[in-house]
Amino acid sequence: MWFRRSFTRHHLLLRSYLLIAFGLGSLLIGLTPWLGVARPAAAARAAAPGPLPAPSDQQMVNQSPHHGIAPANAMEPAAPVLDRTGWTAAAGDEETVGENGRAANVLDGNPSTIWHSKWTGTPAPLPHSITIDMKRTTVVSALVYQPRSDGPNGRIGEYAISVSPDGTAFGAPVATGTLADDAGAKTLGFAPQGARFVRLTALTEAGGRGPWASAAEINLLGDPGTPAATVDLPRTGWTATAGDEETVGENGRATNVLDGNPSTIWHSKWTGTPAPLPHSITIDMKRTTAVSALVYQPRPDGANGRIGRYSVSVSTDGTTFGASVASGAWRDDDTVKTATFTQAQHARYVRLTALGEAGGRGPWSSAAEIRLSGPADPAVHGSWDRITGFPLVPVATAVLPGDKLLAWSAYAVDRFGGSNGYTQTAVLDLKTGKVTQRRIDGTGHDMFCPGTAMLADGRVLVTGGSNAEKASIYDPATDQWSATTDMNIARGYQAMTLLSTGEAFVLGGSWSGGARDRGGEVWNPAGRTWRTLTGVPATPALTADPAGAYRADNHMWLHATSGGKVLQLGPSKQMNWISTAGTGSITAAGTRADSQDAMTGNAVAYDIGKLLTLGGSPAYEKTPATRRAYTVGISGDQVQVARTGDMGYARAFSNSVVLPDGKVAVFGGQAYPVPFSDATSVLTPELWDPATGRFTPLATMAIPRNYHSVANLLPDGRVFSGGGGLCGDCATNHADGAVFTPPYLLGPDGTPKPRPVVSGGVPPRAAPGAQLSVTTEGPVASFVLMRAAAATHSTDNDQRRVPLVSAATATGTYTVSIPSDTGVVLPGNYMLFALDAEGVPSMARFLTIS
Repeated sequence: MWFRRSFTRHHLLLRSYLLIAFGLGSLLIGLTPWLGVARPAAAARAAAPGPLPAPSDQQMVNQSPHHGIAPANAMEPAAPVLDRTGWTAAAGDEETVGENGRAANVLDGNPSTIWHSKWTGTPAPLPHSITIDMKRTTVVSALVYQPRSDGPNGRIGEYAISVSPDGTAFGAPVATGTLADDAGAKTLGFAPQGARFVRLTALTEAGGRGPWASAAEINLLGDPGTPAATVDLPRTGWTATAGDEETVGENGRATNVLDGNPSTIWHSKWTGTPAPLPHSITIDMKRTTAVSALVYQPRPDGANGRIGRYSVSVSTDGTTFGASVASGAWRDDDTVKTATFTQAQHARYVRLTALGEAGGRGPWSSAAEIRLSGPADPAVHGSWDRITGFPLVPVATAVLPGDKLLAWSAYAVDRFGGSNGYTQTAVLDLKTGKVTQRRIDGTGHDMFCPGTAMLADGRVLVTGGSNAEKASIYDPATDQWSATTDMNIARGYQAMTLLSTGEAFVLGGSWSGGARDRGGEVWNPAGRTWRTLTGVPATPALTADPAGAYRADNHMWLHATSGGKVLQLGPSKQMNWISTAGTGSITAAGTRADSQDAMTGNAVAYDIGKLLTLGGSPAYEKTPATRRAYTVGISGDQVQVARTGDMGYARAFSNSVVLPDGKVAVFGGQAYPVPFSDATSVLTPELWDPATGRFTPLATMAIPRNYHSVANLLPDGRVFSGGGGLCGDCATNHADGAVFTPPYLLGPDGTPKPRPVVSGGVPPRAAPGAQLSVTTEGPVASFVLMRAAAATHSTDNDQRRVPLVSAATATGTYTVSIPSDTGVVLPGNYMLFALDAEGVPSMARFLTIS
């Protein structure tokens, strides 16, 4: 403990100056639009609302010169920092003899005073816990942990967070995870909920230096405007009334908040003598139901009347409204806001009261749309597990045998830039929830923004990125990384896929490596060599991005078929067939129906020769995303494209995952894509059904998943969704993830459904065309292969669902046929699922098909 006080003050001062500079910049940016505003914008409202405005940009420090811009709104958390006045802290143990290590120090605003577990005499053993009492019940969504700044001892490694209404009944943890062993502040998010007590438990010391735990400061964040595990309530038949409304100078009637048109608004009375604040608007749902959040959309055509300070109350009869169920202050911007209730309420009437105008521009209030959300029904909408913290932002992930998930970021756990020659990685054990971190130095490869391909033998090939010519291989059997031969063409943001031949194909990637055409090349696993395809330039596959090839050849959607061929089906509206034989060739395959270019959208193979494309936008950033989805069918060399049902939400930077039953789940994304920003986030996942072509909503997420987020199908039929950010000292780094349980696994009461069980007959390896004799513990209806996949930057070309032909040979015994065409069943690792007649999948069995 004697070296606890040693640290570099220069680093802390530099960081402080940078944060002050960012704060002042944000303040000036926030003030500028309102200079000279003095009246309601009635005239301005006459103009048709345009596209969503681009957030102001600021230059980030220590970022890549290729993409060194992060928006100003990324520098502050979406959730407010809660006022700590009157709070108290208590610890399971604390040091009071060798130093002042009392728990109260985490609330004193002085990072040089700390809580420290007892270390004199016989140190108190791990785990150690510290509990914050906020003295009242409020919505809380994250704990901000500031490690001690004067030495590493006691930095928390593995942790758990739990909450309580009374300080006695603490349920299961709302968040668990592992923190990086550094002095940076850590924001540990969880599903927003009402609580009075929040407990942080240190399960390990980050560096394994001893049985200690410490903390300099602890803050809590409030309502982030993103309620978890809710769904929009249908508004059919609802009515709205207001304490006052403008009917002379404009149509500002209360009913406009329910018409589905954000260009029509409710506005408080402003002609003549304006009605003074407060203003209220009341929604009558016409029946009593469970409601847990109010969603407020500000007017899109001007700033005046945006609600700042607010309260929400409810009633069963429209007369008696009790104490507020939610209160706070919304930001002065045009993003959709949410007021999360401290607990779900059974009510018919919900009243929003505007106590202040967000910018202080006048005594006005307005609203474009108001929606109400209720608790999700797990059997219909699925459910989310607790948040799992990672010691890095999981920008890229790959599913591995043994119930493991591999993740990596860049040279640093929370930022990228330069070509440093090493990468931060982590492995999540899906059985235990434990995350282990490791820095990979031996390959000389910073694997940020790479291409990925799952190889025929189950290894993971990672190419390019920050070290643009490099290629590395991860072997899950040995948990080791190794270097392979450099590519002929340096690349970043390229696309990759395994071929039916067992080789790997790469195309595009102008984000890194200098200016040139990023044509195709092929990696041969036998010789560990790269072969340039001179007949496959990237030019025919470019989008019309205004940034040029630097953006236009990024993240291509590739689907490998028979004979070493590949269909490039996006994001450019022009599709292309690519042959990898000899020097290769590329020929037009038609346009994707009436689709525009759809950069940062994605495509997923949901059946043999059938793909679904989802969302995206005409340019990489700062152009509105689309709600459109298309099916792409492949028959020989023919490609048929049709528009299917639209998503409920426009999305770019989202991630899509095909499930064993053939449905496709889409997670996260933004309506207006801006890297590193969480503005315009879509928190409601959706599920597409190929039988109907329709999307239905799923339970909302607790944390936005946008740029640099991922999603993967897991061996238990659930889905991991995580990541987002990697912008250094910003508030939009999401070093965490959560597992989603789709509704096909849950019964009417939310408990797990009985699942088929595969009891035997699945060998570790099988050849294409093989027939397996699979045994189960009961009758099943079908079998399906799901290819183990890797995801990064909204793209996962490894995903593939292959329904299998099967026949019962005896009770609980089935002959299961693997396709012989390696263009259908690409070589590599697969998860074999059995499904019952209701589409409920078994736990998967891994096998390698090669």
